[in-house]
Amino acid sequence: MELDDLVRLRRARDTMDRDYAQPLDVPALAKAALMSPGHFSRSFRAAYGETPYSYLMTRRIERAKALLRRGDLSVTDVCMAVGCSSLGSFSTRFTELVGETPSAYRARAHDEGADIPPCVAKILTRPVRNGEAKSIRRT
Repeated sequence: MELDDLVRLRRARDTMDRDYAQPLDVPALAKAALMSPGHFSRSFRAAYGETPYSYLMTRRIERAKALLRRGDLSVTDVCMAVGCSSLGSFSTRFTELVGETPSAYRARAHDEGADIPPCVAKILTRPVRNGEAKSIRRT
């Protein structure tokens, strides 16, 4: 892959990291990367090992976990706050990545990580896909 393509892909990935709550789709992200949607999708997957949609949903679920740990928002409010328009799709994806429903995650205590610096907590609490979870699940 060419360096120019990687720079453009990083621009699109930075857009997802920053604007995760906005309605982003492949054509809009491809435009940010100055690529056609098909080339963008293929190049993004080759560079980062996942599709643009999967990357965006991982960012949204990471943010949702933080909002749910606060406990002052409903699952529906969190769903909308992170840019998801369907509670069912959000709950399904959350459960797939986290291993429990958003309601169950919100209801349980999260005191065990209170003393961990936020930069470390972000790494430790990053959602993993089910296939990855078996090989790297933390104890």
